[in-house]
Amino acid sequence: MRYAIFSDIHSNLEALEAVLEAYQKERIDKYLCVGDIVGYGANPNECIAKVKESATVTLAGNHDWAVVDLFPTDNFNPAAQEAVFWTKEHLGENGKVFLQSLKLIYVIENFVLVHGSLDKPQNFNYLTNVYDCAATFQLLKSSVCFVGHTHVPVVFIQDKEGNSHYQDVDSLKIAPQNKYIINVGSVGQPRDSIPQAAYSIFDTENQEVQIKRIKYDVFKARRKIIEAGLPSFLGDRLLTGN
Repeated sequence: MRYAIFSDIHSNLEALEAVLEAYQKERIDKYLCVGDIVGYGANPNECIAKVKESATVTLAGNHDWAVVDLFPTDNFNPAAQEAVFWTKEHLGENGKVFLQSLKLIYVIENFVLVHGSLDKPQNFNYLTNVYDCAATFQLLKSSVCFVGHTHVPVVFIQDKEGNSHYQDVDSLKIAPQNKYIINVGSVGQPRDSIPQAAYSIFDTENQEVQIKRIKYDVFKARRKIIEAGLPSFLGDRLLTGN
């Protein structure tokens, strides 16, 4: 089975369309979205429609839940808060119902999906280093956990002795004696200084994960954000991938 696994679209239609087009050139069996379809960008309704059409499974991200009042925005920065309020005003009723229906964790085959972390997933904790990952590794019963949330592709690995480290890799072979937390990066707002949409493929037959990047029309996405009246910062950061 070959899974398309992607996350953090953030209402960036141009990036999502580029990723879905790239997936069409792969042999994909199922599409899985790890959350945050909305927030920041100017096309929440269109992005929700495309994810609903393509993804077998979609999980809740903190922005998804914030837009439907299931998660507080107290710790959001001002631009993110403004984007949540804007999205609330512009989101259709079908989109709101869909976001309200999203679950936090999904287990499939021998891997699991969660937007932030397996411990207290409703808090949307960030996994930025091996210390943050300790509780998730402890709760992880399978070999692999796919996450998003930080917008930075990275792999955290724990060996059979319980030692953990991280790797920046484009391709990874899953070793059965290890556990893995794999951040698939962000489709619509990458933050690793690469202004390209990130997406991943998990081949369960070959036990191989690939994290890929693709260019998209960042200038169009930026212009739409500014024309929508959203903070210009949210558009400008797309140009640098930060």
